[in-house]
Amino acid sequence: MQEIAFIWASLFACLAVIGVAGVRLSRYGDIIAEKSGLSRGWVGLILLATVTSLPELVTGLSSVTIAQVPDIAVGDIMGSCVFNLLIIVVLDFLYRKESVYTRARQGNVLSAGYGIALIGFAGFNLLLYRAGTFPSLGHVGLYTPVILLLYLLAMRSLYRYEQTQVSEYVEDRAERHPEMRLKQAVQGYAMASVAVVAAGIWLPFIAKDLAVAMTWEQSFVGTLFVAAVTSAPEVVVTIAALRIGAVDLAIGNLFGSNLFNIAILAIDDLVYLPGPLLADVSLTHAASAFSAMMMSGLAVVGLVLRPASRVFRTVSWISLLLLVIYLLNTLFLYLHGD
Repeated sequence: MQEIAFIWASLFACLAVIGVAGVRLSRYGDIIAEKSGLSRGWVGLILLATVTSLPELVTGLSSVTIAQVPDIAVGDIMGSCVFNLLIIVVLDFLYRKESVYTRARQGNVLSAGYGIALIGFAGFNLLLYRAGTFPSLGHVGLYTPVILLLYLLAMRSLYRYEQTQVSEYVEDRAERHPEMRLKQAVQGYAMASVAVVAAGIWLPFIAKDLAVAMTWEQSFVGTLFVAAVTSAPEVVVTIAALRIGAVDLAIGNLFGSNLFNIAILAIDDLVYLPGPLLADVSLTHAASAFSAMMMSGLAVVGLVLRPASRVFRTVSWISLLLLVIYLLNTLFLYLHGD
């Protein structure tokens, strides 16, 4: 009993570190966007998304090398993609001025579209390689170089798109932080990043101990519990960005994290020596991949339709459907976890 209490105390301590660092991360990211002339959507995609996804990277690498539990690695990636899209529901609920879909720029549709393509490609290859009939490049699946190329293509085209949206830079270049210079913001951002990474390294070990103590299934823990814990930086940073009014920074962080998560899947495959990573994991992860695709598609519908009404003054019908898909995916994993 004391051991379980210590594990929970460690978890909350780690989350506290992420909470403080996450708020600072979003503030410095907003300042960097302002001082550098880059749009907040682009900073959300690159700076925040990369740093907040580092716990997934650390967890994945340790899972496929030291711990040799590939299901935890893939479950964490797919589960994080689903969980990140669930955060949009939280944003929609917290942003009381109007629906978050009416406030966000439609440029986020591009990053969401790339996310659908990358997540779908990963899910499709999971089905192919589990059948055991698809070739590989040594121990690496053929999907890995394709995923990395698609990720680089997405980053390049998203950057070029943001650069062409000069007419939309009025809000991005509004002077919000005249008291701070770019150098100070970069230094503060780096320090906050170190704190998030340190907490991200610690979190998987806490989650593993808790999973053993509570006797949870491996794929269920990887996709839901570990994914939720490693997505804590996304939650804190995204909500903090929303609180300062940087809606594009918040939305861009979520879609950017999903893009980076699939790139992490390719990196995990490179270091997983027994063979192609997707050939050695449970097929239940495909359900999470397809759930993430459906949720991303709904988010695109919301960004284009911009629904203003709310269901019982809570969230829009788009967010309600996002929540339903997340709950159905959770139920499926609970019933069919290996």
